[in-house]
Amino acid sequence: MSSKEVKTALKSAREAIKNKEFKEALKHCKAVLKLEKNNYNAWVFIGLAASELEQPDQSQTAYKKAVELEPEQLLAWQGLANLYEKTDQWDFKVELPDIYQKLVDLYACSDKTKCYEMIKKLSDVYQSDKEYLKLAKLWRQLLQLKEEESVDKKELLQLWQQMTQLLSDCLKEGGQDQETQQHLITAFEKAMVLMDPVPGEEHKKVSADYVKCLSNLPQEEVKIKEACESMLTLYPDQSYPLEVLCSHYLRKGVHNEDALSCFSRLLALDPNSGLGHLGLGTKALQEGRYKDAIKDLAQGLKKKSSSTGWYSLAEAQLKMHRYSDCALSCSQGGCYLLYITLIPDAGKYPVLMALKGRAYLNKGQVEQALKESSELLASDPKLAQGFVLRGLAQLAQEQQELAEESFLMATSLSPDSGEYFFLLGKLYWDMGEETRKDRTKAHTHFLKAAKLDPHLGCVFRYLGHYYREVASDPGRARGCYKKAFELDDDDAESGAASVDLSMEQGHMAAALASLQSVIEKATPGSAKWAWMRRGLYHLKVGEHQQATADLQAALRADPEDWVCWECLGEAYLNRHSFTAALKAFSKAHQLQPSSIYSVYQAAAIKQTLGKFKEAVAEYLQITAQQDYVPALKGLGECQLALAKSLMEDCRDGGAIDLIQQAIQNLYRAVTLRPDLSCLWKLLGDACTAVSTVSPNRAQVVVPAELAGLHPNTQNPTLNKAQALKVGERCYARALKLMSEVPSLWYDLGLNLYHQSRLPSITEEDQNSPSLLLEKAQLCLKKAIMKDSGNYCYWNALGVISMSKGNTLYMSLFVFSPNLCVVLNFFFLYIPSQNVTAWTNLGTLYLKKDNIELAHEAFKIAQSLEPLYVNCWIGQALIAERVGSYDTMDLFRHTTELSTHIEGVKGYAFWVCSTLLDKNNRDSELYRYNIVQMNAISAAQVALSKYTERIQSDPDAFIMLGFLNEHLQLKRQALHAYQRAVELLQSMTSTEELAFALGSYGRALCTSGQWEEAVRVYNSTPLQELSDLVGLALAYCRAGLISESINAYERALAVASSEKEKAYILTALALLQHRQGNLDPAKTLLFKCSMLKEPISESLLCLCALGLVHNDATLAAAALSELLKRGPGSGNVVEQRCLLTCTLLALQGNYSAVQREASRAVHSNPGNPSLWALLSRLVPQYHPRKANGGAMAGQVACLASMTQGKRALLHSGLNQLANGRHSGEDSHRNALKTMQRAVLLCPDDPATWAGLMAACHTENTSCYLSGSAPRIQGLEQTLMSIVSEKGIERPLVQTLEGWVLQQAVTGLMLGGQLEQAEALCSQVLNVSPEHPAVMLSLTQVQCHHLLVANTGAVLPDSVLDQLNKTVMMNPTNVGAWHWLAEVYRSQGLLVQAVMAYKQSLQIASQLGLHSSQVASLLRLALLALGPCMAGIPGNDWTDLILEATTEVLKLGSSPMALLFQALLQYVTKMAARETRRLLERLVYAPSQDIPVTVVQVAGWYLLRHLHAKNDQELINVSTQLSHVHYSVFFWFNIHNIKCIFLTSTCVEAAISHKWRN
Repeated sequence: MSSKEVKTALKSAREAIKNKEFKEALKHCKAVLKLEKNNYNAWVFIGLAASELEQPDQSQTAYKKAVELEPEQLLAWQGLANLYEKTDQWDFKVELPDIYQKLVDLYACSDKTKCYEMIKKLSDVYQSDKEYLKLAKLWRQLLQLKEEESVDKKELLQLWQQMTQLLSDCLKEGGQDQETQQHLITAFEKAMVLMDPVPGEEHKKVSADYVKCLSNLPQEEVKIKEACESMLTLYPDQSYPLEVLCSHYLRKGVHNEDALSCFSRLLALDPNSGLGHLGLGTKALQEGRYKDAIKDLAQGLKKKSSSTGWYSLAEAQLKMHRYSDCALSCSQGGCYLLYITLIPDAGKYPVLMALKGRAYLNKGQVEQALKESSELLASDPKLAQGFVLRGLAQLAQEQQELAEESFLMATSLSPDSGEYFFLLGKLYWDMGEETRKDRTKAHTHFLKAAKLDPHLGCVFRYLGHYYREVASDPGRARGCYKKAFELDDDDAESGAASVDLSMEQGHMAAALASLQSVIEKATPGSAKWAWMRRGLYHLKVGEHQQATADLQAALRADPEDWVCWECLGEAYLNRHSFTAALKAFSKAHQLQPSSIYSVYQAAAIKQTLGKFKEAVAEYLQITAQQDYVPALKGLGECQLALAKSLMEDCRDGGAIDLIQQAIQNLYRAVTLRPDLSCLWKLLGDACTAVSTVSPNRAQVVVPAELAGLHPNTQNPTLNKAQALKVGERCYARALKLMSEVPSLWYDLGLNLYHQSRLPSITEEDQNSPSLLLEKAQLCLKKAIMKDSGNYCYWNALGVISMSKGNTLYMSLFVFSPNLCVVLNFFFLYIPSQNVTAWTNLGTLYLKKDNIELAHEAFKIAQSLEPLYVNCWIGQALIAERVGSYDTMDLFRHTTELSTHIEGVKGYAFWVCSTLLDKNNRDSELYRYNIVQMNAISAAQVALSKYTERIQSDPDAFIMLGFLNEHLQLKRQALHAYQRAVELLQSMTSTEELAFALGSYGRALCTSGQWEEAVRVYNSTPLQELSDLVGLALAYCRAGLISESINAYERALAVASSEKEKAYILTALALLQHRQGNLDPAKTLLFKCSMLKEPISESLLCLCALGLVHNDATLAAAALSELLKRGPGSGNVVEQRCLLTCTLLALQGNYSAVQREASRAVHSNPGNPSLWALLSRLVPQYHPRKANGGAMAGQVACLASMTQGKRALLHSGLNQLANGRHSGEDSHRNALKTMQRAVLLCPDDPATWAGLMAACHTENTSCYLSGSAPRIQGLEQTLMSIVSEKGIERPLVQTLEGWVLQQAVTGLMLGGQLEQAEALCSQVLNVSPEHPAVMLSLTQVQCHHLLVANTGAVLPDSVLDQLNKTVMMNPTNVGAWHWLAEVYRSQGLLVQAVMAYKQSLQIASQLGLHSSQVASLLRLALLALGPCMAGIPGNDWTDLILEATTEVLKLGSSPMALLFQALLQYVTKMAARETRRLLERLVYAPSQDIPVTVVQVAGWYLLRHLHAKNDQELINVSTQLSHVHYSVFFWFNIHNIKCIFLTSTCVEAAISHKWRN
């Protein structure tokens, strides 16, 4: 092929490429290469086509072949560049920079624009690949091309700046070599040359960058200095070049004049420059100015952290012996301490070995330290460090002589070491007084150490010790301590000693300045000694708030310092922060349990706060350890204060015990310090305190010596007079010690006054009352002479003067016609704010019958002190005298303020008077004073306290007995009346004695002591109606009916009103009925109703009489008359409701019984008795509503605790009737309720019987559910408990029979037939003729026989015996039911029917509603069996209908409806009536129908629908799916029998048996 063909083929290839037909292009190119192997264009076209066809390797080969052919041609190189850029292959990326570089070279001659583009691309590649040197050369090439083009100077500057920026960034990454760095320096220099203007902001910025660049190039030291100097010349206010220079000097360790000048210039520009301070500090370190070095280095390191700076600081601190600061600086600078044992060849370095030995000493390993010292001395016998180490080790072993030799050898070998001389001096100091005082020993060596090492602070501390303790030169000592503290501000001992000496020498300002400087520098939690001393200073000068703050700061430094806690407690105490002080002293005692002072102060604070009991406990803790007089004094004061508080509450017995203890403790203190007047005064107070107590209580045991007896004699028991006499002697002893104290004269005067009031002292005695009063008056005059401004002294003098009969002051007050005259005189002698004096003045006026003036005086006293009880008593007495309605309220207020005998007796009198008035019960005044203010309880409590102290007041005991009767406190009332009778029998008041005896007899009757009551009543004149009626009641209760009737007849003759006669006639009627005289009883009751003032009680008795004798007509008539009297209240409403319900039950209207009780509750919802009655009636007459009955019992229990105890039993019975057990409700069930009832009423046998029934219910539910019974073995225990409780006689046999039957049933249910039979036999041994026991034994034996011989037929003789046993219990409905079941099991259906009818007849006669329903349902169930078995005849059908109809007449009964529906199902299975009856039960509300009834009805409804092929079967099934069949097992046994009887399997069995 010719060249023409080649050109044509290349043209075709070009066209194909243009049309993107790259395969065609390849064909044409290959055709060309066949003709011409080295055709450049063909290879280029192949490369391009292959690249487009994504064949990079073929394309690369083609382009490289073309490049080999024509290396200077651009086309192939461009193709390679495009291929490498487009293809993401690592080998292509590696070759791409070379391709770019070749293109740059080719474009440089031809196309500068494309050349610059290639440079940009290549620059990016070099920058990303971190080819910094190639990048620098590339930029130099670019700049060279630009310079050749003569581009603008500004553009060149920008390019040089870009180059500096690029290379500077590379420099930051640490990727530059020296050549690259030179390129960067050149770039900065070129850029700075091209800049204009100079100086200028741009130039300054570039200069700073240049300096910064050079600072990173240590080898360019000359250029760094030149650049910095040049910049400083142009910009002298710039600190940056100085910082670079300083940093350079510090790094190089240069500290010549130039460096110092640089540091100074930098600090002149920037005083806070860290580099400047570091430089100056390093310079100071070199020059030995360690203190300045530490200051400058520390300040510099705050601004700029540097490892060399920290090292220099650590070195300076080491020189100043600040070792802890040195270690801290090392750690901050990253200088890590290595274990010496890890350093290679540590033994070659004596310093390290010496440090290692000292480390062993610090750890307590003395032997190891000695070993190191031996090795050191073995390596170099003249090594001073070895001798020092050995001396320290010997000193640790207390070998002071050997240590002295070692230290002497060390000082001789190293005479310029201040530390060694200090160690030797310290050794001499520790060796004892002799070496301390020897100036050639400790003192000399300390001085030499201080001279050799003036920075060693501990030397100056010991010099201070020497001058203070040995030389007695406090001035020099203070100077040494101050120097030591200046050298080491952590030396708390030196600082504290310096401040203490300054304070001792009176340099308070200097001491406070020192403390202030330390505190200002201290960090939180440090400088405890400074805070504490400043706090003590403030405490001393009375600045308690500042003292508290300082001591708190001291405790933040050391929270475990108990001394500081005590000081803080003192500060709190001085500023009266008692609670805080108490906590501080408690903390101090916790830290130091042996500190008595902390305990004492805590006790004193509690005493101040009035917490006397706690204070006594603290004081006793101290006195148990030692006889500490302040603690004994405080203990006596607290016990005396407690005694006074008890006496204020009339608790004299406890008060006497405390007074006795106070005397014992104060006497202990007096024996230790008889020179203290305060102790004798307190002893006198304790002895005088018995003056308030009743004489029979005032029996105090005192130490024999205090009573004036020989010390070896037994401690005597003093009466009131003797105790007061001892108190007089104690006051005299106190006056002997301090005769100028007016309060002691006052106390002595009061003691003498109390002695004069004792009843045992007569005028014939040596110390007659008049003489004692004279002495008391003299004592008080003496007190007034010494302190005439104390109103208490004047008041006491007035009281004593009145006791003497001095009417000087009395006449003035009594005969003053104007109150103003009296008051003007009064203000001359007493302060206007004296409440006691005003009260006494009012008492004086009241005594002279000047009511108005007394009222004004008491009024002023009340305004001065509203809580002062005496002025309120005065106002109450005034109100009583004028007949005010506020009298009782005023007396009540006095009892609330405090227990005062006048106020208590007055209040009790008015309460009793109000209670005796029967006509004011409905008045507003009665409701407020008695009911609302709870007057009876308040008066009883107050009067009990009164009689505790005043035991000779019969009136008070009579009132107390009366109030106790109202509160149902029978025993307390009896004791009060008995005491009143005993007191009155020794007096001449016959009338009061008769009244007390009558009240005593009434209390005896209430307490059940009938014979004693008869005796007491017979000792009265028997002229009062109350005495005669009480005697009659006592005779009646004692069983003397005839005597009781005679007494009532005598009372009837004495009765004055028709109402009284009506009551007596009613009582006579009850007695006649009790004797069996029914007609006379009726006659007397009718006679009551014919009186002018008939009473409702007679009608109640008449109604009850009719009910007891089943006379419904009489009961209804009496009840009708009773209800005509209108609504009653309280017990009357309950009695009427009970009688109405009983009458309805007697009439057979059982459903109305529950409605009547509910109506009464609705009318009186606040009456808990009616709620309890409703709860009691529901389970007996309407058991289907037992849930409501249980709720009614709960309401009664919450409303009244008295009614609630019994109502809780009724609530439990309702839960039993409702089948509520723990399996159904674990919280509210019969067992838990009965347990609470037993807990509240443990003496009630009914509650124990209920508990027994609840336990049986729990076990039954467990048996039915298939689980093990929870409660076993309690039958006999509960049975014995019920038998032990007291039961009224008519109920004994019935309850015991029931309990036995319950126990036997439980044993039989558990299969324990032998135990049940043994139990019955055991009871028969005690009660052989007990019919209920015989019945239970027969039932057990019969059951045992039937179980042992399943399906056996009982002989006729056995059946006759069973019938006879049941006949022995003719009223036992359950017995007849059991007999009927036995007959049914034997197939004797007719006999079973007769037995059920007999039980029905008995239940009807006894009025047992539930038993009637049970008998009828059992009878219907019995008849249902033959009907479902298909036995022909209408007898059983009629029997079912008759029985269920009677049940429905008595009330609604789902079981009766179920039996009728099943009868209809049996007779007419497919009838519509069958479906109606069954659906009536299935779709009834769930709360009305038991679930078992619904299940049975649903089962037969499904069978009915299935027989009729009814589509509604699906809907019924869906409806029944909501029934929880698991509930089925939790219902009573009758329902279970019904389920079993109606199942298909049982039907077949019954049908087979009966047909046979």
